[in-house]
Amino acid sequence: MPSNPARVAFVCLHGSAKSVLAAEYLNRVAAQRGLGVRATASGREPDATIPANVVEGLRERGFDVLDRKPMPATVQRFADADVVVSFGCDLGGLVPETRTIELWSACPAVSEDFEGAWRFITQRVDRLLETESAR
Repeated sequence: MPSNPARVAFVCLHGSAKSVLAAEYLNRVAAQRGLGVRATASGREPDATIPANVVEGLRERGFDVLDRKPMPATVQRFADADVVVSFGCDLGGLVPETRTIELWSACPAVSEDFEGAWRFITQRVDRLLETESAR
């Protein structure tokens, strides 16, 4: 395991669905595998709360985000990130040029297809963790 945990910053438009699913899943799987990888979630235009369908969908999978509040995407949130994953957001001026940026724009909308979004996100997070654990 690296001495400094890898940091992954997920960002979606509202910081309340796709980035939350991805960060929660990555943090759980990384902990289960003993990987020093941590994730954050944020949004370019953060909602005031996490939508009920996201809270419920995650609760059904053993995650508790009821008291979480969507966080704004800021320069400081990306300063320590090794990898930034954008769900189709413009990150102009926020992410240092030296950071790896992955675009996961093809993810289905969580509000319309929670299961499809969950599959899309978890498959890509699993691949990302394989890459990070090989570092």
